[in-house]
Amino acid sequence: MHTQTKITQDKLTPSDAHKILEDGNHRFVQNLKAQRNLKDQVLQTSVGQFPFAVILSCIDSRAPVELVFDQGIGDVFSVRVAGNIINEDVLGSMEYACKVAGSKIVVVMGHTKCGAVTAACKHVEMGNITNLLEKIKPAVLSINDSERTFTDDEIEKVSSLNVQMSIDRIRKESAILNEMEKNGDIEIVGANYDVSTGLVRFY
Repeated sequence: MHTQTKITQDKLTPSDAHKILEDGNHRFVQNLKAQRNLKDQVLQTSVGQFPFAVILSCIDSRAPVELVFDQGIGDVFSVRVAGNIINEDVLGSMEYACKVAGSKIVVVMGHTKCGAVTAACKHVEMGNITNLLEKIKPAVLSINDSERTFTDDEIEKVSSLNVQMSIDRIRKESAILNEMEKNGDIEIVGANYDVSTGLVRFY
């Protein structure tokens, strides 16, 4: 697999970028791996980077995006925060990735059995975790606004809805990304990673 260059990045469409990620995850699920010389990629990217995607995902140790999508050094911008939530810093990172560095796709990827989502469903309050979980609360309240305990299925529904709400916030709170999507320069898409199978399902 080649290292991304300005030329290869410019030639990609958002649909191409989406397919690269799907194909990479297919290889991952099949326990296959594209042949890469990582040391060579380190050298090649030392003079510049041209990633084709920016992926917002959870910090969960079971969902490392470069492995899950079988990508190499210099291929993707990885933004990771518990619960794959949106804030100004995340939006700024995405805007840099797409508007400045030329990425073609924005992926918000949640995952099954998410600890942050589960904690939000259980109304956990603890230090700075409290403010982080507040950003997941809109999805929590949309699924269950009572005090009763969430079922496992409901927690997974919250996780999916949290991804969609994050995408809605990107479009609403980033004029840059919203305009780029409308112009067809980028795709903004949600996804869910299954920690039991390794499969990524795009919404």
